[in-house]
Order: sequence, then structure tokens, then C-alpha cells
Amino acid sequence: MNTFFEGLIPLFGIIFTFGIPGIIIFWVFYAKHRERMRLIDKGLTPDEVKNYFKAEIKEADRRPRNPFGALKWGILFIFFGAGIFLANILEQKFDIDDGITFGLVVLFLGLGFLTYYLIVRGRIDSSNGESSKISNN
Repeated sequence: MNTFFEGLIPLFGIIFTFGIPGIIIFWVFYAKHRERMRLIDKGLTPDEVKNYFKAEIKEADRRPRNPFGALKWGILFIFFGAGIFLANILEQKFDIDDGITFGLVVLFLGLGFLTYYLIVRGRIDSSNGESSKISNN
């Protein structure tokens, strides 16, 4: 009985590896097709449907972008790496527990977020101050 279940392990592994992503990909295409068919059923021509989807894409491009996005990720990765580095050194030197090393990494990530916040707030405040000085002249 035990060998029967051991024989099913590779079968389930193959099914889960290829079957579930295949179902997800099929479902995405099916949902997109169903949405377009509903638009056509409402009486829209294919050109109107194309223009509708182009308008959605253009509207998504109009969203405001974060000009400090690269700064945020750079600071976070630096602090994340520093947290891992310090945690490894402390683990080797003092033989500390894994929970403390994880906490140290999370602490450094929090410090990275705070550093990012302080830098961005300072830059936004200074740019607002410069624009008010310009408008006052």
C-alpha cells in the first residue's frame, strides 16, 4: 500500500508543475476572450473595441510615477544586505539564535524605510520651498 502512494508522487509532481500553470494561462486567455465577446455582444465594432483597450492602456500610462522609486529600492537593498551581513557575523561570533538574526534583518529593513522617508521628505520640502521662493519673486 505504501509503494502505491510513493508511485503517485512523481505523477502529482508533473501534474502540479505543468498542469496548474497551464490552467492559469488558459484562464487568462479565456477571460480576455469572454470580455471581448461581451463588448461585441453589446454592439461595439472591432475598431471600437480596439480603441477602448487603447484608451485603457493610455489611461494606465497617465498614472503618476514615483520619481524616487529607484532610490527606495537601492536603500532597501543596501540595508537588507547590511542586515544579513551583520546577522551572519553575529551568528558566527556569538552563536546567536536564528530568530534574532531574522529580527535583525527586519530591523535593518525598517531602518531603510525610515531613511528613505527622511530623504524623500527632505527633497520634497526643499523643492516646495524653492517653488514658493520663485513664485514670491
